[in-house]
Amino acid sequence: MDLQARIQRHFADSAQLKLQAAELLAEPIERAAELMVGSLLNEGKILACGNGGSAADAQHFSAELLNRFEMERPGLAGIALTTDSSTLTSIGNDYDFNQIFSKQVRALGHGGDVLLAISTSGNSPNVVAAITAAHEKQMTVVALTGRDGGKMGEMLREADVHICVPSPVTARIQEVHILCLHCLCDAIDVQLLGIE
Repeated sequence: MDLQARIQRHFADSAQLKLQAAELLAEPIERAAELMVGSLLNEGKILACGNGGSAADAQHFSAELLNRFEMERPGLAGIALTTDSSTLTSIGNDYDFNQIFSKQVRALGHGGDVLLAISTSGNSPNVVAAITAAHEKQMTVVALTGRDGGKMGEMLREADVHICVPSPVTARIQEVHILCLHCLCDAIDVQLLGIE
């Protein structure tokens, strides 16, 4: 086995997918950033959720909002629903793991807020349930998925935004997801700070 060649192939595959996805995803990323900025300017907030690597992405995005991305600015209202172990285990134990995000959305979300729902397959039951809860609360949804978008893609409303990475490979989807999140952070900052 030529391990170095295998490693180089991962880099090449990732780069090729990013270039392929750039044109396809630029428009929904722009719409998502505009949606998020509109919410933030109206004293709304962005709630983010996902499982595993997608939970880490939700936390990463929330940290970039609350602290800063690449430019100095006041903190922005972003909350990762993946971080409170007592809340997550309480809901999972007393009710069901599939409700760990939806119960938080119902408690914390308000009309005008945005849910950032992340799932590489688009089929994570607890993220699907969070979207249902967000719609009940008159929130809009930005869905970050891969493959064919799964159940999440099917349940989005006209005002929602779907950023679907065109790949069946989880690792490649996750690599593009983090780039999409960085693009969102940059676009939010540019709009809020008035930078050309």
